[in-house]
Amino acid sequence: MGAAPRPLADRLAAVAGRSTCRLTHRGRTSGKAYDVTIWFMVEGELIYLATANATRQWVRNVRADPRVSIHAGGESFAGVAEQIREPTAERRVMDLVAAKYWYVWPVIALARLAGLDPKPDASFRVLLD
Repeated sequence: MGAAPRPLADRLAAVAGRSTCRLTHRGRTSGKAYDVTIWFMVEGELIYLATANATRQWVRNVRADPRVSIHAGGESFAGVAEQIREPTAERRVMDLVAAKYWYVWPVIALARLAGLDPKPDASFRVLLD
């Protein structure tokens, strides 16, 4: 008898420190699978994706077909990407970006000190299967 599958939270914790993931998404007209390497953040049993450019193909494709696969550190996850639109959730995504990608933190902190509330051009939470 094989070993029991590892809990989702353990699998996510094992890859949370990785810098990038490979996101597999489907073309909005072709339906063809495409891969892109992007930043990602993990919180609990959720994966967050964010970009400063909402015109990127992966963003446009995920908006049209939210079923995605994420591959990082030898682990694979499948789920549905849900675009984040609420200001408090967008701010939380920026907090996660700043915490993980230290070199972005000064830009976010300075913007906030100046009274600005920076947010990603597009961000998603991935609800995993």
